Amino acid sequence: MRLDDARVARLATVDADGQPHIVPVTFAARGDTVVIAVDHKPKSTRDLKRLRNIRANEKVSLLVDHYAEDWSELWWIRADGTARILETTEASAWLIDKYPQYRDNPPAGPFIVIAVTHQTAWSPS
Repeated sequence: MRLDDARVARLATVDADGQPHIVPVTFAARGDTVVIAVDHKPKSTRDLKRLRNIRANEKVSLLVDHYAEDWSELWWIRADGTARILETTEASAWLIDKYPQYRDNPPAGPFIVIAVTHQTAWSPS
């Protein structure tokens, strides 16, 4: 069980008033760094709440999990850390390596880069 084993995660942020916000994201991880792109999937605006929240409060959590009908195969990992927003990053190559959908249409950003400061994990074994 590794953070990067999952195909999708949930990114949790908090706004300036302390209201939580959680969205599914694609991501790639290497060591204690996670990269997430604002990609080409349709969005109503590029001024996304997750980006506004990170500007107001850099503390974030990323949750990845695996579900199976055989509950002995369940697992989850929560990575807490501090996020920053970058317009470009060499770590975008991690996303292209992980997701074939990005090979012909690489994400242009912005990118959320998380420095993981703490991980919590669970599995039944």
